[in-house]
Amino acid sequence: MDGNGPLTLHEETVRPEWLDYNGHMNLAYYVLAFDHASDRLFDHVGLGAAYMRATRGSLFVLETHVVYHRELVGGDPMRFSTYLLGRDAKRLHFLHHMHHAREGYLAAANEIMALHVNLDTRRAAPIPADAMARLKTLQAAHDRLPRPAEAGRAISLERKSK
Repeated sequence: MDGNGPLTLHEETVRPEWLDYNGHMNLAYYVLAFDHASDRLFDHVGLGAAYMRATRGSLFVLETHVVYHRELVGGDPMRFSTYLLGRDAKRLHFLHHMHHAREGYLAAANEIMALHVNLDTRRAAPIPADAMARLKTLQAAHDRLPRPAEAGRAISLERKSK
């Protein structure tokens, strides 16, 4: 993050084995790539794999919503932007944008709700104070950003009135 925008913590490339019979990236691999971006966010705030090994605390995804804007094909470079939308004592609400890293277009977005869990009890547990302090700082910066259009969307066949 440059101090004025979302976090940019992850980049990767669409692998040939991620393509489906339509010749573009299969939806399952969008979720996988977004999961890699989530891991970078968790590392950034001190709640990643090293934290899990040291404390037996981790983040579990409770809900996810993917919005597809434009297809990606094999070899396309991806760049992820991450917005912290909210947090409380035990949960994180965030959203990733997946952009084509060369052409710049928005390919997809992924909104996620994650829960902090004690792995020994498999129950929800408060996020530690040091991570919460980092999240508070990040939240203050992201609260100044425009809210991503994909945040809070729902699936419905009903038309929205204009």
